Amino acid sequence: MEELSELLLQRRRKVDTLWEAGINPYPNDFKPQHTSADIVAAYGDTEQLDASSEKLVVAGRILARRSFGKAAFIQLQDRKGRIQLYVKKDEIGEEAFAKFESFDIGDIVGAEGYPFRTKTGELSLHARSIRLLVKSLHPLPEKFHGLTDVETRYRQRYVDLIVNPEVREIFFKRSRIVNLIRAFMTDRDFLEVETPMMHQIPGGATARPFITHHNALDMQLYLRIAPELYLKRLVVGGMERVFEINRNFRNEGISVRHNPEFTMMEFYQAYATYEDLMDFTEELFCHVAQEVLGTLDFTNQGIDISFQRPWKRLTVREAILEYGDIEAKQLDDRDLALVYARSIGLDLSADIGYGKLIMEIFEEVAEHKLIQPTFITAYPTEVSPLSRKNDHNPDLVDRFELIIGGREIANAFSELNDPIDQKERFLSQVAEKDKGDEEAHYMDEDYVRALEYGMPPTAGEGIGIDRLVMLLTDSASIRDVILFPQLRKETK
Repeated sequence: MEELSELLLQRRRKVDTLWEAGINPYPNDFKPQHTSADIVAAYGDTEQLDASSEKLVVAGRILARRSFGKAAFIQLQDRKGRIQLYVKKDEIGEEAFAKFESFDIGDIVGAEGYPFRTKTGELSLHARSIRLLVKSLHPLPEKFHGLTDVETRYRQRYVDLIVNPEVREIFFKRSRIVNLIRAFMTDRDFLEVETPMMHQIPGGATARPFITHHNALDMQLYLRIAPELYLKRLVVGGMERVFEINRNFRNEGISVRHNPEFTMMEFYQAYATYEDLMDFTEELFCHVAQEVLGTLDFTNQGIDISFQRPWKRLTVREAILEYGDIEAKQLDDRDLALVYARSIGLDLSADIGYGKLIMEIFEEVAEHKLIQPTFITAYPTEVSPLSRKNDHNPDLVDRFELIIGGREIANAFSELNDPIDQKERFLSQVAEKDKGDEEAHYMDEDYVRALEYGMPPTAGEGIGIDRLVMLLTDSASIRDVILFPQLRKETK
């Protein structure tokens, strides 16, 4: 810390010296006209370069410097990449070179020059002039070790982005993935909409909400846990294909898979079923992977993943029987299934509902083993309060979850549009909440009223954008794909 403090003092003294000399260390009158990528695109394949061929004007941050007395090479980083600059005293003048020698790694500079190749053949920019645009007071992490401490990387993402180009690449890919999804949806006649982020009644998911307060209205509000109930109100209103890409907030733990603030796309299509959405999802994911990776076969955390269609489809029951050490007659008997659940370490109460019991067993024995894209279907009605009951078995609903790499990526179902059934299920959820289930649904009378006007047969789906980006960027943690993940309060 003492060494760092001394470096900070040295750089602040340089700033004071510049001001005393009448030089603004933070000017705002330099306009770059080219990027590093522009230069590589224009001259990367040109072996012989003419010094008078073009005037190139660039700006960026100094990442490295090699000095040779009256000349120096610096590595400049801009938004598109990196380019080497050659700065020579005889070229820019003695006074300008004296100022240049006070530049530090981390400073932002602007330069004008011409392209040339070094003796080793590296495309570079020979500077005719160079000036300081921003004086950096904090030194960057040491050149060869970089910023590797995970906690510091997430907390000081701005430094992480400066020194780790692979991190910037993740977020460039994230932006492209979102744009590809948006274009895919609009090309299929879906309308992008925005729904409220603050709800009077939280709903649309099984989750614990964040609570806030509106002073002027003296009203308790909740940050939304899902946009579902508002999007379905729009379907009632005649917007038959809608989608939203936005944030949800869930007051839950933080892990490599969970951040309390996360991004989802939810979409709803009238006159469609959950089975239609399985085909739709395969098409969407394959399109995005092909565009971003150039292939449908890739590696995630050392595991080979294939998006080649068709994707596997299993019911919850089939998955448990395939991956768990249990027989069908035992699984189909509630009491025997509870004995099995306890034998594999699940601490469950004696009065747990059969549907919840089945899902606890599935998550313990099967979910983490589903590595290749797999649609899990036939969920218990008990754990699906917004889903349409199956016509042949009312204990199950027409729903799927998409599991890839052992984690849920998407959740979809044919929507419950019977207002009487919906109200009864809300009341059942309220009873669960009264028993202490903080994640149970609230009663939403206005949503029931909307259904009473009539919602067409509809299927809807939510896709976890962060988890999809993790998958396609080979990222181990959700915090690697969120620019500013939630962290504990910094301690001094």
